[in-house]
Amino acid sequence: MSGKEHTSATIVQRGLYYDELQTRVVYAHRPGRTLTEADNILFTTMTMNTQALHLDAAWSGDQPFGQRLVNSMLTLATVVGQSVTQLTQGTIVAQLGLTDISFPKPVFHGDTLYTETEIIEKRPSKSRPGQGLVTMKHTGRNQDGEVVALATRTVLMWTAVAHGVGERVHD
Repeated sequence: MSGKEHTSATIVQRGLYYDELQTRVVYAHRPGRTLTEADNILFTTMTMNTQALHLDAAWSGDQPFGQRLVNSMLTLATVVGQSVTQLTQGTIVAQLGLTDISFPKPVFHGDTLYTETEIIEKRPSKSRPGQGLVTMKHTGRNQDGEVVALATRTVLMWTAVAHGVGERVHD
């Protein structure tokens, strides 16, 4: 090196802006997240959910699944959370709603969640210039590829122009 090393730019990790999201494209979020017994107990007690299906191994052993289940709210939070880095980190204005939430199969301690998100619809906001509404469908699968969680989420996103992306920065 010449001794006159100069950093010319800093790139900050971010999600995608409204204008960069493509409908009918599936975004695969990696790495997966293995949910442990500790995760489940901490989340369940932290949220004051005293459901024995999450906490009581002896009682749950006599129930239809024969073991404790991972709290479905932890599953949902993980599925949505896995999409943040790739899609909404620093580019979301607000989450507006979650609908069509279902859990077709249970999640057990030691299962690994993998999430994919499909952008279903997007449109510019009529009342908020520089922002747009995006509807996305999250699909959570376990390590065997079985669908364990589905959720449709609507968010308000920034456009790139509203954040000055692409504009020349003066030194």
